[in-house]
Amino acid sequence: MPITMQHERGNIYRLDISGELKKNDFDRCGDELAAEMKRVGPVRLLFVLSGFEGWERHAAWGDLTFYVKYGDSIERIAIVGDERWRDQARMFASADLRRAPVEFFLSNALAEARTWLTG
Repeated sequence: MPITMQHERGNIYRLDISGELKKNDFDRCGDELAAEMKRVGPVRLLFVLSGFEGWERHAAWGDLTFYVKYGDSIERIAIVGDERWRDQARMFASADLRRAPVEFFLSNALAEARTWLTG
Protein backbone atom coordinates (compact mmCIF):
# COMPACT_ATOMS: atom_id res chain seq x y z
CA MET A 1 0.00 0.00 0.00
CA PRO A 2 1.63 3.27 -1.07
CA ILE A 3 0.23 5.36 1.81
CA THR A 4 -0.19 4.44 5.45
CA MET A 5 -1.11 6.54 8.45
CA GLN A 6 -0.15 6.02 12.07
CA HIS A 7 -0.64 8.02 15.22
CA GLU A 8 2.71 9.13 16.65
CA ARG A 9 1.74 11.02 19.81
CA GLY A 10 -0.63 13.76 20.90
CA ASN A 11 -2.17 15.21 17.76
CA ILE A 12 0.70 14.22 15.44
CA TYR A 13 0.04 11.71 12.67
CA ARG A 14 2.65 10.24 10.35
CA LEU A 15 1.78 9.41 6.77
CA ASP A 16 4.31 7.26 4.92
CA ILE A 17 4.12 7.42 1.14
CA SER A 18 6.08 5.20 -1.24
CA GLY A 19 5.83 4.29 -4.88
CA GLU A 20 3.25 6.05 -7.00
CA LEU A 21 0.49 7.68 -4.97
CA LYS A 22 -2.89 6.73 -6.36
CA LYS A 23 -5.95 8.92 -5.93
CA ASN A 24 -8.10 6.17 -4.40
CA ASP A 25 -5.40 5.35 -1.81
CA PHE A 26 -5.07 9.04 -0.95
CA ASP A 27 -8.85 9.37 -0.56
CA ARG A 28 -8.98 6.30 1.71
CA CYS A 29 -6.27 7.81 3.91
CA GLY A 30 -8.14 11.13 3.88
CA ASP A 31 -11.22 9.36 5.22
CA GLU A 32 -9.14 7.84 8.04
CA LEU A 33 -7.64 11.24 8.82
CA ALA A 34 -11.08 12.91 8.83
CA ALA A 35 -12.29 10.35 11.38
CA GLU A 36 -9.26 11.07 13.59
CA MET A 37 -9.84 14.84 13.37
CA LYS A 38 -13.44 14.35 14.46
CA ARG A 39 -12.14 12.32 17.41
CA VAL A 40 -9.11 14.39 18.53
CA GLY A 41 -9.60 17.83 16.97
CA PRO A 42 -6.88 19.68 15.04
CA VAL A 43 -3.88 17.62 13.92
CA ARG A 44 -0.31 18.06 12.81
CA LEU A 45 0.88 15.94 9.90
CA LEU A 46 4.25 14.41 9.13
CA PHE A 47 4.49 13.15 5.56
CA VAL A 48 7.47 10.89 4.90
CA LEU A 49 8.22 10.26 1.22
CA SER A 50 10.37 7.15 0.96
CA GLY A 51 10.90 5.52 -2.41
CA PHE A 52 8.30 7.99 -3.65
CA GLU A 53 7.70 7.99 -7.41
CA GLY A 54 5.10 10.73 -7.75
CA TRP A 55 1.36 10.95 -8.26
CA GLU A 56 -0.73 8.90 -10.65
CA ARG A 57 -2.27 10.90 -13.47
CA HIS A 58 -5.85 11.52 -12.40
CA ALA A 59 -8.20 14.37 -13.24
CA ALA A 60 -9.70 14.48 -9.74
CA TRP A 61 -6.49 15.62 -8.00
CA GLY A 62 -7.86 19.15 -8.35
CA ASP A 63 -10.86 18.32 -6.15
CA LEU A 64 -10.52 20.58 -3.09
CA THR A 65 -13.43 19.11 -1.09
CA PHE A 66 -11.19 17.68 1.67
CA TYR A 67 -9.17 20.90 1.87
CA VAL A 68 -12.30 23.06 2.15
CA LYS A 69 -13.94 20.82 4.74
CA TYR A 70 -10.92 19.94 6.90
CA GLY A 71 -8.18 22.43 6.02
CA ASP A 72 -8.66 24.50 9.17
CA SER A 73 -8.28 21.35 11.31
CA ILE A 74 -4.68 20.90 10.20
CA GLU A 75 -2.28 22.98 12.30
CA ARG A 76 1.05 22.17 10.60
CA ILE A 77 2.38 19.98 7.82
CA ALA A 78 5.96 18.73 7.64
CA ILE A 79 7.02 16.90 4.49
CA VAL A 80 10.22 14.85 4.51
CA GLY A 81 11.67 13.61 1.22
CA ASP A 82 14.16 13.94 -1.60
CA GLU A 83 14.91 17.47 -2.81
CA ARG A 84 13.47 16.65 -6.25
CA TRP A 85 9.96 16.50 -4.71
CA ARG A 86 10.16 19.79 -2.75
CA ASP A 87 8.23 22.08 -5.10
CA GLN A 88 5.65 19.54 -6.22
CA ALA A 89 4.99 18.32 -2.66
CA ARG A 90 4.49 21.88 -1.40
CA MET A 91 2.14 22.57 -4.29
CA PHE A 92 0.24 19.32 -3.66
CA ALA A 93 -0.12 20.28 0.02
CA SER A 94 -1.55 23.66 -1.06
CA ALA A 95 1.19 25.33 0.97
CA ASP A 96 0.48 28.81 -0.39
CA LEU A 97 -3.27 28.56 0.25
CA ARG A 98 -3.24 27.27 3.82
CA ARG A 99 -3.27 29.24 7.03
CA ALA A 100 -1.25 26.42 8.55
CA PRO A 101 2.48 26.44 7.84
CA VAL A 102 3.91 23.79 5.51
CA GLU A 103 7.63 23.01 5.59
CA PHE A 104 9.73 20.64 3.51
CA PHE A 105 12.70 18.80 5.03
CA LEU A 106 15.30 16.66 3.31
CA SER A 107 15.22 12.91 3.91
CA ASN A 108 18.02 13.06 6.48
CA ALA A 109 16.17 15.67 8.59
CA LEU A 110 13.32 13.60 10.04
CA ALA A 111 14.22 14.57 13.63
CA GLU A 112 14.25 18.25 12.63
CA ALA A 113 10.81 17.87 11.02
CA ARG A 114 9.42 16.31 14.19
CA THR A 115 10.86 19.14 16.28
CA TRP A 116 9.35 21.74 13.95
CA LEU A 117 5.93 20.02 14.13
CA THR A 118 5.83 20.31 17.91
CA GLY A 119 6.93 23.97 17.92
